Amino acid sequence: MAVFEVNHPLVKHKIGLLREEGISTKKFRELTAELARLLTYEACRDFEMERCVIQGWAGPVEIEQIKGKKISVVPILRAGLGMLNGVVNMIPAARVGHVGMYRDPKTLKPVEYYCKLPGDVAERTLIVVDPMLATGGSLGGTVKFLVDRGADHITCISLIAAPEGIERMRELVDPVGVPCTLVVASVDEKLNEHAYIVPGLGDAGDRIFGTK
Repeated sequence: MAVFEVNHPLVKHKIGLLREEGISTKKFRELTAELARLLTYEACRDFEMERCVIQGWAGPVEIEQIKGKKISVVPILRAGLGMLNGVVNMIPAARVGHVGMYRDPKTLKPVEYYCKLPGDVAERTLIVVDPMLATGGSLGGTVKFLVDRGADHITCISLIAAPEGIERMRELVDPVGVPCTLVVASVDEKLNEHAYIVPGLGDAGDRIFGTK
């Protein structure tokens, strides 16, 4: 699994704003969507291109477009929904699937409770979005879950990751033998005793949806 931490000044600036304790729900949502757009830009950097000819205003013109597989966005419920619009704004033709996955508070292992995907998963590049990569169980479990359903090219986007979560992701994902890339805005210091990322953002789902 390749990991890319995006060091662009705009990304670092917005992640800094997102960390503020007293940030409003409205502002948290807006920044999350903005960061999702910026990270999607980076996540698509290595997509293969192909040339084709279209009819332009002055006649035929050769252009470049993304080659090959169609793209689907898969937010992990519920926090991943906060990033969905930002990604789809960059890739408007993408279809959207949903995976419900939560972390058992006792075992810290992922538990799947919902799945709705496009029928042609094997013909698509999947972009899986989840704001926080903490223990790595939910995101890694989702990748394995998607591979079991035929996916063979997956890119994951998170706002913040813990080193422990990245290593757990590698343990889960590398053995399946499917190309997987992780794009993050920040790799933070560590997990605390409650498996929250430090310094992190707190519970991104609660902050996106205004719940506790």
